[in-house]
Amino acid sequence: MSIQSVEKLGDASLASPLARFVAEDTYVPATIEWKGGRSPEEPRLFEMAGPRERLFFDPRQTRAGIVTCGGLCPGLNNVIRSVVLELNHGYGVREILGFQDGYRGLDPFRGQAPIALTPEVVDDIHRDGGTILGTSRGPVDIPTAVDYLVKRGVNLLFTVGGDGTQRGGSALFEEARRRQHPLAVVGIPKTIDNDVMFVDRTFGFTTAVDAAREVIDCAHTEAHSVFNGVSVVKLMGRHAGFIAAAASVASQDVNFCLIPEVPFRLEGERGFLQALKRRLAARKHAVIVVAEGAGQDLMAAGAARKDASGNAKLQDIGRHLCEVLGSWSKTEKVEMTLRYFDPSYQIRSRAANTEDSMLCDRFARNAVHAAMAGKTGLIIGMVFGQFVHVPITLLNGESRQVKLRGELWRAVLSATGQPEQFE
Repeated sequence: MSIQSVEKLGDASLASPLARFVAEDTYVPATIEWKGGRSPEEPRLFEMAGPRERLFFDPRQTRAGIVTCGGLCPGLNNVIRSVVLELNHGYGVREILGFQDGYRGLDPFRGQAPIALTPEVVDDIHRDGGTILGTSRGPVDIPTAVDYLVKRGVNLLFTVGGDGTQRGGSALFEEARRRQHPLAVVGIPKTIDNDVMFVDRTFGFTTAVDAAREVIDCAHTEAHSVFNGVSVVKLMGRHAGFIAAAASVASQDVNFCLIPEVPFRLEGERGFLQALKRRLAARKHAVIVVAEGAGQDLMAAGAARKDASGNAKLQDIGRHLCEVLGSWSKTEKVEMTLRYFDPSYQIRSRAANTEDSMLCDRFARNAVHAAMAGKTGLIIGMVFGQFVHVPITLLNGESRQVKLRGELWRAVLSATGQPEQFE
């Protein structure tokens, strides 16, 4: 067995005010697939998340901070609210600071002063999309940020963001440990793309799929209402096509789903354009869903550019595909009415749906439990429906992707009728 232990600030010796606890030696396996009745070699075990019987921090002397980073995602306000309520109502922590505008808020020379978060302040924020704290991309100077956290007397820091945000959180913890300042840094993974390792489902994903399906429904209506109507819908998904795939299955009106995990060719007898030509000849309309990270190799390489978070800036596959289709229809003399939909920002800025609202609450409360017990340098993960503690060091810049032999992609192929490859 390979137990993935997380860092601890020290011995937890204080009694918890809660009534239900998870034992420290309770673990969740990273895989449940056993072949031939035997477990995989060195099965990885994660600590089960949840309230601990003994605390490291005295709630009466604890000050917490929350920061939201990166792009918007449905559920950010829900997470903020649930962290505040669990700290306040569950543990009796009264001092909670909301750092504004992402990691910029941890730099007093660049950011605004933090907001005091109380149950009254967060009372109805879950009804709105976005984040009341604001957000930004990009790193922060670690020594400056730790200076500020020490000056503010912050003991718990909840970092809500993606891979880069969590690496930043790990660096903050390491610097605080070097200074012997007790700082528990617990990450709540945020990515609308649903591609974080050891997290079965990230918050915001089901809201995004719901919204994407609505757009696809409109795109289908547009395509179906004219002769040889073709609608192209570009959805989120830099490295993984979970939203595109799930929305395609939910809609059942998508004819082609293009995702980063499956390279495709445009030209040739078995290429995408010939498949589209056959579709139009047979049914007189088509709906194409493409994830933003798909087909990047089809476009002329531009100057290597990165955003403030260090992510490579993608070229616009949606517009490129529309340009290709426009030229191809003229060359092939295929009559076509083309419509393009890019709803990314409308989707990201929505309020969370019911399922995501519940998921946000569970992520947030488990993060609070871990921090109060003095655990640090971790994110809250979820494997097989169980919440777990995942050391940040395990992320290593990797991301989850759609399994091409898995149930989701097989469902896409069945629903669309498209071939496994356009080659």
